[in-house]
Amino acid sequence: MGRREALGSVGSARSDARGRATRSAWMPDVPASATPDVPAGVDPAALLWAETLAPGGYTHLRVARGTRIRLEDPQGDASAALLLFNALHPGERLNVADTQKIPWQAYITTGHPLLSGDGRVLATVLDDTSGHHDAFCGASSDAWNLERYGASSPESASPSGQALLAMAGAKHGLTRRDLPPAVTFFQGLRVAADGSFTWLGSAGPGTHVDLVAELPLILLIANAPHPRDPRSDYLTTPLRVTAWRERATGPGDAAYAASPERARAYDNTIAYAALAGL
Repeated sequence: MGRREALGSVGSARSDARGRATRSAWMPDVPASATPDVPAGVDPAALLWAETLAPGGYTHLRVARGTRIRLEDPQGDASAALLLFNALHPGERLNVADTQKIPWQAYITTGHPLLSGDGRVLATVLDDTSGHHDAFCGASSDAWNLERYGASSPESASPSGQALLAMAGAKHGLTRRDLPPAVTFFQGLRVAADGSFTWLGSAGPGTHVDLVAELPLILLIANAPHPRDPRSDYLTTPLRVTAWRERATGPGDAAYAASPERARAYDNTIAYAALAGL
């Protein structure tokens, strides 16, 4: 290939890449203030992250302590499988058992702390207009999706939640063995008296969940159907993610004072942050 042909090939590739970036609806808005989907009451200039996840898509964020993260379900069938890691020490990660045990509440909603296995609060649910969430079942597995939809890889038309989270985690040096069970927002269930699950599904379009990071965090998010979704088709709709700066929870906040167990978990978190110079 001559120099002229090579330059032409590079130019064509560049034009194609730029065209794809312009056409894609599934890329972060850069700068975040340029997003057309600014949360009500938030100054666009304050936004740190704005992205819409495709059905079957994933994202990963590294955020500072005190960052507020909003997950939105604009069309009513998003399914946000979420994992949290302490960004300073990723071996500390979301523990769904403690997340249910410490607040004496299995069902996540406003005021709920999301805890690590080290007795610290990684994030707190500040606001919840959905109420349809799950901390029992985790993200869908490769085996489940393969049996149900015929494929499970991230490149397929039906990627599993676990495969997507593994892709997101790899961006931060995390392997599958580092990934604990996830919590899922916007697709809920309840435990019946006999111990079986009753499927709630979605609360409908236009709901959101706001979290505040109590420590510097790595967030992994997958938008894949919940494993208990009874529908035979691979169905999920876009998930919107935005983030801006606020503050971490303190002793004057309702979430801190909700119980002695929660206060101790927040105290552990505040002490850790202070020792880390945060």
